[in-house]
This record gives sequence, C-alpha cells and structure tokens, in this order.
Amino acid sequence: MKKRLSAALAALLILGGCAPTFEKQDQVVQENQDSETKKAIIPNFQISNDYYKTMLPYDTSKTRGVVVNDLGSRYDINEIENGLLRVAQNRFSTGDHFFKEGQFLTKKTIDSWLQRKFTSEQLAEKKLKESENLGLNPVQTKGDNAPIYLAHIVEHNYLMKKEDDNKVKLGGVVIALSLNSVNYETNLTTGTRTVKNISNEILREQGAKMADEVLKRMRQKEDLQNVPIMIALYKQAPKQQVVPGQFFAYTTVEPGADTIQNWEGINEEYYIFPSPEAAENHPKDNKIFEDLKKEIEDYFPVFTGVTGEALYQNQELTSMNMEVALTFNGKTETIGFAQYLSNLIGKNTPENWDVELLINSSYGPEALVVKKKGSKETYLHIYE
Repeated sequence: MKKRLSAALAALLILGGCAPTFEKQDQVVQENQDSETKKAIIPNFQISNDYYKTMLPYDTSKTRGVVVNDLGSRYDINEIENGLLRVAQNRFSTGDHFFKEGQFLTKKTIDSWLQRKFTSEQLAEKKLKESENLGLNPVQTKGDNAPIYLAHIVEHNYLMKKEDDNKVKLGGVVIALSLNSVNYETNLTTGTRTVKNISNEILREQGAKMADEVLKRMRQKEDLQNVPIMIALYKQAPKQQVVPGQFFAYTTVEPGADTIQNWEGINEEYYIFPSPEAAENHPKDNKIFEDLKKEIEDYFPVFTGVTGEALYQNQELTSMNMEVALTFNGKTETIGFAQYLSNLIGKNTPENWDVELLINSSYGPEALVVKKKGSKETYLHIYE
C-alpha cells in the first residue's frame, strides 16, 4: 500500500515542469568527525520546504540495512525513517540544515545496545567483561518474562554552513528509539505462546529511561559534546497490523547539556480507508473517501478495489495515499481512466490534503496522481 516517495517526487518534477538543475551549486568543505576534510556539493534544487537537501556525494549510514532485520513490519521500516524527518524539523529547519545518514553509531554499537543488560553472574557465564555489558533492554532472570522493549535505533545527522567560511559542520543529531508495543511470552510448561500489549505508560517510562543512557553515551563522543541532540520515541506496530506505528514523544537536549529536562508529545496516527476505525473516529473524512470511491466505481466498474492510508497529525488528516487496483484492458483505456481520476482528486478532496493516488495493475504501476496541500492542481504521470 505504501508508495515510495521517490515516485511521487519524480512525477512532480516531470509534470510540474521543474526538473532539478545542478547549475550554481555550492561547493563546500565538509569537516568530518575524524578531523579530515573533503569537498562536497550542496545541490541548488529543493522540491519544497518540507524536505531537506542532501549533500553530494551521498554518504550512507554505517548501519545501512540493519533496520530491515530489526523491525518486523515493512510499514514500520518506512515510517521510522520518514517520521524521524518530521520530528527533526521541530529543531533543525530545512532552510539551513542538510540531511545526512547517521555516521556515529556503528552496526556493532547498535547491536550491543539492543541486547539485554546482564547480571554479574550472567556476564561470567557468557565470559563477557563489564565493559561489554551495554544492553539497554532489561535483565532477564530465570523464570522471568521481562519484555524486550527496544527493537531498533535510527540515527540521523544534520549539517549546517558556517557563517564565516565556505565550510559545513555538524549542526545536530537525531536519534529514534523504536519500542515494541507487544510482548510475546512462551509458557515453558505448556509451550503455548501469548501476546500481551505493552501500555503507552510503560513504553514512555522505559523509553525515557533508555534515552537518558543513550544521551550519556552520545555525549562521550568528542564531536557530540557541543551539538544539540534530539531523541524521539517510536511505538512499533504489531506484526499483523497493516498500518505503521507512530512517534509519540521527543526531547531536545541543547549543546553541552547531558540531562533530559522534558519531553514533548507527538500526536500522530495512521488509518486505513475504508475501515470501521476510520468510519468511527473520522466520519467526515470517511464520507469524502467513500464518495470518491463510489464515483470511481460508477465510472470504471471493472477495477478491483480502492484503498487509502491516511496520516493524522493532531487529529487532522494531512496526507492520503491511495491505491486503485484495476484489471488492465489496454493503455488507452488506462490513460483515460487516469485523467478522470486526476480531475476527480483535484475536485473532490480538501485543499489541505496531500494526496498521492497510484493506479496499479497486474503488470505493475500504470499511473500516479499527486496533489499537494494548499492547491487543487494535480500532477499526472503515466508509466511507460
């Protein structure tokens, strides 16, 4: 259901008539944490203020690919990255900061932090040193069912230009702690497995406790002692869910500070349309979707379904990703259908919605319709 952002951006660039230009790009010197410097380029093009520019050449994270192994749902894999970009904008503006994948936490470091804490007896049994006892998850003793709270850690870096020369420096670091919302317990006597929900109160308590330790460890790195550090708490969805989880709290620790003073709440949630939950909690938006679905059915009855995934921020729908699955009956017919949907989206969806509508067939993506918030204009891309 979740569509790749790159496809939507490609459609906007191609059909909006604003292909990216690499003329008059800023060439800067990037200062790395290892005291080495290297030349980098800041592209002149930025699609909107909702997105960060990235510097070229693009540096991948030292933990690249780890998130796929640690998170149980592909929906969470996408959302923890995208949602963290939204969280970062509370402190690091897109106008004067540039995104870079995390460079400070290695795969080995994250793997060690995701382990359980060990007792002295357990360390002796495992032949480990106290310096290797870095797990952030709680100790599990014999007969205990202590949950694994921490599932994954994501790091983002944000760079900024210095005022006095043509150099960029680290402007801050953002860390996401992904927390499990359920605990799977196995009865050793009967072999039965039970699933128990972990309350929001416990997740916040455990997440805050882990964040204190993460901050302490991050501040031990010389390059991170005098930069702002944000830590956000993410509630991972159960594996059977078809929507992602959500960030629910974040804190900002200013340069030099080594303690967390307060937490800010985040009110975000995803809904599937159509669904009983959407109809009950957001009846007005559900009616808009149902009316749109009916118009599509009346025009083109041989398609196989319309679904939507909506992001709510502070109880307001801000983006709707829709998918129409149809039986392919030729390119001409598909183009006509896509043009009709493009007009329908522009006319029948609220101006404050960001909308992406993907038309799919058994052959793959056929067309993409995009409408940006604050406009009734739509952009249509036909896949060849």
